[in-house]
Amino acid sequence: MVMSLRVSELQVLLGYAGRNKHGRKHELLTKALHLLKAGCSPAVQMKIKELYRRRFPIKMVSPAELALPSVHSAASSLPAGLTQLGFDGHGAPSPLLPISLLGPKHELGLPHLPAALHPVHPDVKLQRLPFYDVLDELIKPTSLASDNSQRFQETCFAFALTPQQVQQISSSMDISGTKCDFTVQVQLRFCLSETSCPQEDHFPHNLCAKVNGKACNLPGFLPPTKNGVDQKRPSRPINITSLVRLSTTVPNTVVVSWTSEIGRSYSMAVYLVKQQSSSVLLQRLRSKGIRNPDHSRALIKEKLTADPDSEIATTSLRVSLLCPLGKMRLMIPCRALTCSHLQCFDATLYIQMNEKKPTWVCPVCDKKAPYEHLIIDGLFMEILNSCMDCDEIQFKEDGTWAPMRSKKEVQEVSASYNSLEGECRPAAQEQMNHSSSSNSKKVEVIDLTLDSSSEDEEEDEPPAKMSCPSLSPTSPQVTKGVLNLHTQASPVTRTPSMPPVDTSYIPPPPPLIQDYRHYYPTPNDLSDLNFFSFLQGENQF
Repeated sequence: MVMSLRVSELQVLLGYAGRNKHGRKHELLTKALHLLKAGCSPAVQMKIKELYRRRFPIKMVSPAELALPSVHSAASSLPAGLTQLGFDGHGAPSPLLPISLLGPKHELGLPHLPAALHPVHPDVKLQRLPFYDVLDELIKPTSLASDNSQRFQETCFAFALTPQQVQQISSSMDISGTKCDFTVQVQLRFCLSETSCPQEDHFPHNLCAKVNGKACNLPGFLPPTKNGVDQKRPSRPINITSLVRLSTTVPNTVVVSWTSEIGRSYSMAVYLVKQQSSSVLLQRLRSKGIRNPDHSRALIKEKLTADPDSEIATTSLRVSLLCPLGKMRLMIPCRALTCSHLQCFDATLYIQMNEKKPTWVCPVCDKKAPYEHLIIDGLFMEILNSCMDCDEIQFKEDGTWAPMRSKKEVQEVSASYNSLEGECRPAAQEQMNHSSSSNSKKVEVIDLTLDSSSEDEEEDEPPAKMSCPSLSPTSPQVTKGVLNLHTQASPVTRTPSMPPVDTSYIPPPPPLIQDYRHYYPTPNDLSDLNFFSFLQGENQF
């Protein structure tokens, strides 16, 4: 009952008992527990029950239970919950047992109270975390379920550390710069109250956890997969080592508040764990041994066995010797037992990536590949040791394998093929041009539909074309649409055949022009030029 009281109620209780009521909640709680352990008066016990009844009005305490017990039996009749708290009937603390006490969840031996809807300690098991070895269980999985009908719930827990646990945590401290890390940690974990299988970490909605009055840093929200869907936190434990009091006399309190959900209940637990590195996990994987190569050969034969009901048969399998994660050659080929493919990935890189971001998903098939299901493939180890210059192999029906052509050879073959293709292409182009030029030659066509009589031929013969007067019989024929630059006709040859012109009708030049002849002398090479022929030629066109 004392563990479930709030700060104001603890102050009322300590003030009623004449004790100092100033301080933080954990200090007030420690004073109240020592007051109860020392054998308080019946009036103080009655006050505790009264405050508890005000705190949880649903649980009505009968008048018979409010009867004052004798002072002699007060210390020996402590509830079982306070015995778990570490106080025995003789008044001596026994810190060897961890504290695990809920205020509203423990009925504290009152037989008339109604049974809780959820068990206090359900048979819930959390999934084992590969990078953390569990040293001790400070608070075993406990239900987060309240009896009242309010939406926002709050529950208080407490646990104490033994001297050995305090020594383990203190000696594992690693101070690097301004950051203080612990190899031995105190972890707070939440999960669904499901007993069918080990549960992964799952946080309640609107979770808020405080350890000794200080809020815990929760993992950040994952990006939503769909619009309108509530954001979800990644499945990780909460490290509360920096908030825990490394003391064997002062208990640690954990206050958890969350929003209740219909049809879904949660559990919480606190563990003392030791963190491991990726090199330790890799060494443990190697210590499990290498799987017999016959297992992989049997899997190859099974995959390549022809199905009589299928029209398509697989005769070979191509597998890469490069890791799909780092695109580097495999060093320790491994895959999960739950995977059905032959392709392996590098164990070192896979474990290191999950050390930074623990997802444990196979990079080949995107299915769950937890650490405990990983195996080292013996057949791939033999292939990697015997085939050093190959990045890809091919499995055959009988389980044997053959190396595929390397990339360098493929590039050489493709280069030679391209050069051969480049040599053949001009010859083929020349042949095509030759055939097109031969096809473009004039072909004589005979129309068989016409009558062969000479009369019809004479009648149907088209009239002869009139020759252009500008062309003399000696001028070459110019093909239509072709510019002939080699043959140039002189202006005299382009002059039409016209009768000679009598120049007697042309009057003599005016005297004005004769007067200007001495101002503008005519060169000798232009005196014999016939301008009249140029004018006639221009007039023709």
